[in-house]
Amino acid sequence: MSSDGLYRKLTLSPDPTDTVDPVGPLYYKRTADTTRIWAHPPVFSYTLDEDVDYEEFDFFYPILGYDRFGSEYRFHIFQVFNFSGGKTQSETNAHRFALFPIYLQQRSAIPELNYTALLPIYGNLKNRFFRDEVHFVLMPIYVQSRKRDVVTDNYVYPIFHLRHGDGLKGWQFWPIVGHEHKEVTTKTNSWGDEEMVGGHDRRFVLWPIYFNQLNGIGTENPQKQRAILPLYSLLRSPHRDSSTYFWPFGCTRTVDREKKYTETGAPWPFIVFANGTGKHTRRVWPFFSRSSNGILESDFYAWPIYKYNRIKADPLDRERTRILFFLYSDTSEKNTQTGAARLRKDLWPFFTSHRDFNGDTRFQALSILEPLLPNNKSIERNYSPIYALWTSQKTVKTGAHSESLLLNLYRHESSPTHKKLSLLFGLFQYQSGAEGRRWRLFYIPMGGTKEPRRRATGAQ
Repeated sequence: MSSDGLYRKLTLSPDPTDTVDPVGPLYYKRTADTTRIWAHPPVFSYTLDEDVDYEEFDFFYPILGYDRFGSEYRFHIFQVFNFSGGKTQSETNAHRFALFPIYLQQRSAIPELNYTALLPIYGNLKNRFFRDEVHFVLMPIYVQSRKRDVVTDNYVYPIFHLRHGDGLKGWQFWPIVGHEHKEVTTKTNSWGDEEMVGGHDRRFVLWPIYFNQLNGIGTENPQKQRAILPLYSLLRSPHRDSSTYFWPFGCTRTVDREKKYTETGAPWPFIVFANGTGKHTRRVWPFFSRSSNGILESDFYAWPIYKYNRIKADPLDRERTRILFFLYSDTSEKNTQTGAARLRKDLWPFFTSHRDFNGDTRFQALSILEPLLPNNKSIERNYSPIYALWTSQKTVKTGAHSESLLLNLYRHESSPTHKKLSLLFGLFQYQSGAEGRRWRLFYIPMGGTKEPRRRATGAQ
């Protein structure tokens, strides 16, 4: 069904200013710019934005949901039963269905993109689970996967496998012994030029006790790594040297010549000191920590009582301060080129306040889920109206302002063109605008529409 058809079926009000709650506190219709919302919290909510061709439907979120953006769509029940589809990179529609984790399928006009899988009996998958292709029979008895040119045949996964690819051969009998070797090869990049791909030689015995690896063969930064755990682990390369004794909580010494810093941890990662232009750290966990590298900054005191993070990489400048994880959070994001900023503050469970890049603001008193799931529009639509004691919203572009108290016991809306007032869950309603004034009592229109008083023109 098209967005217009679904929109008409749900009978959203055609009047963009009709936001009075007609049947009580747990039913509302809203319009903000190009976005229209119809909701009956916590049962369902429907959102439509025709300008960006987007719609979203939730039923007892997160039990059932439908999302569509352009030609891309997804429907799910408990994230277990789902189907989705849309155009692929080849501009061909592909439709996917899943009863996770038992049955998965995809159908497309291109036969090569089709797959069917009935786990754990038999099946094929494409572009799933971080692999280009997966074929299995009586999983985990036999599983074959491919990622780019590397093919891995697993027998009684993950105990034994054979692996081959471009210049690559390997095998393992995990966790007893394994070996893999790759020659230096070349590949054509996206610009049509050939570039070198480094080789490697890796082996292990009684994983993870002993392993010996040589990575980046043929490159400018070949790396040698050897470990006999928990006694020691050594890494040597032209760019970086690192030595750890009595892994994982022993003494670690790192000299990074590429990023220009030295670091000592004893025991790592609880007590760490780093110095250099690429990194500066002072950490004694859980008492305090101050760490920065020119772009990132991370500090804490009496963890997890106080935590501060910052990333500054033009045009983004983002700061966040937290106290006891989600008890209090203060986040700001600034565009250093335009000066626009987005701000958010949460004090669980008392309030949530935020302002977006356009200057639009929203404040909510009694905020139970919002600090735990920030920026979740489904929570805001389906659950916030139920427990919020007070909400206030302002839109800079339209000049609209709304306030609501306790399940719309009191609600007031205003804009440059109209004003609306609702009391006692909509039992009394009043509105005025260009069409005049009107009011309702017990949802029944009372009296006639009064035309607004016009100012006299001409000489007085």
